[in-house]
Amino acid sequence: MSTLHRRKSLESVSGNQAHRGPHSLRPTLSWPHLIGLGVGAIVGTGIYTLTGVGAGLAGPAVILSFVVAGIVCVCAALAYTEMATMMPVAGSAYTYTYVVLGELAAWFVGWTLILEYTVVCAAVAVGWAGYATPFLLDFGIPSALLAGPFAGGVINLPAAVISVAVAGLLAVGSRESTTVNLILVAFKLVALGVFIALALPSFDANNFEPFMPFGFAAQEVDGVKHGVMAAAAIIFFAFYGFDAVSTAAEETKNPSRDLKIGIVGSMILCTALYMAVAAAALGGASYQALADSGEPLAMVLRTLQHPTAAKFIALVAVLALPTVIMAFMYGQSLIFFVMARDGLLPRRLGTVSAKTGTPVSMTLVTGVIVAIISGLLPLKQIAELANAGTLCAFVAVAICMMVMRKRAPNAKRVFSTPLPWVLGPLAIVGCVYLFASLHKPRCFDS
Repeated sequence: MSTLHRRKSLESVSGNQAHRGPHSLRPTLSWPHLIGLGVGAIVGTGIYTLTGVGAGLAGPAVILSFVVAGIVCVCAALAYTEMATMMPVAGSAYTYTYVVLGELAAWFVGWTLILEYTVVCAAVAVGWAGYATPFLLDFGIPSALLAGPFAGGVINLPAAVISVAVAGLLAVGSRESTTVNLILVAFKLVALGVFIALALPSFDANNFEPFMPFGFAAQEVDGVKHGVMAAAAIIFFAFYGFDAVSTAAEETKNPSRDLKIGIVGSMILCTALYMAVAAAALGGASYQALADSGEPLAMVLRTLQHPTAAKFIALVAVLALPTVIMAFMYGQSLIFFVMARDGLLPRRLGTVSAKTGTPVSMTLVTGVIVAIISGLLPLKQIAELANAGTLCAFVAVAICMMVMRKRAPNAKRVFSTPLPWVLGPLAIVGCVYLFASLHKPRCFDS
């Protein structure tokens, strides 16, 4: 029973040399790779597709949902940054919990992270398939193979295929895959810049009336939770991704500098971008139209008579959304890897390929699991499952940050969370409230 409360020492995770041999990861990444990883993870399905889902739940007040979710994420990101720079090894919240709270709590957090990363990858794969479907229909692929059983088809084959393809790329090597990620992220940012530039001049304030048709607090309407907070619980999916950066700590050349830049920099950049895109989208089309579209940004541009730009947005989504899958699948495979290295999963799964320096077997297993989920389940329910796992992990990290402030007040902190006794509890309360605001589906009915 005592092993359940066993903790790792802080010294064992305080540097990249904590692990060696076949169970160690190569430090090959620098801060541009980490910012690219963070932006690649954060800017994805959340802004390309869940803008419409959130608008259907909150109306134009979905902008407030972005603000609420963003504030909670900023508080959590600051706690993550402190913990990641103190413990610059792979594992993210799982490793922090192992050091601070013990093995049993770490086991639980590890599986919530696996839930988070796996279903995030699946959700993004489904969102990607929504943009890819119009292109694939032109090639004569049967519609039954382009949607899962809950959407009237047999299997969402594009979502399953892209999941396996990304896993294959990650297995080649971290530096190679993150370099590809940087290139695709650049395309994605250009596309969103084009969207803002074309949509804002046609801004129609009438689209914001009524501004808050379902109220602020989450409340059920026809069996589904609506309101600003209900949308925030889903929109929250659009903001996280910075935690995927923390999983890369062990592969970072200069973690004390690069992790701060990667986590905080990606959050600041993406928050500003989200606000601009959401305002432009809501100014260009009614919230009902956004809610009914599987590709809301492209739909807005078509409505505003920019068909060529709409095709460009859709094409870039097809090309660049896999960066989100890549970032989270990378993080998920590393959580599996570290749990195996610690003996909480079969140790043979924690072996790194001598050729690529990556946990190849765990990466490929992750790809298969994601392919099954994305091929069979719909986007909204997948996103809810992802958010539940993430909220639990964020609470754990905030708790760990505050416990370490008491247990080891003099430990070296390259980055210190400002106002820890304010922002820590705010992160916890915000996450718990968003968790309570999630819809509890009776079945996968949409």
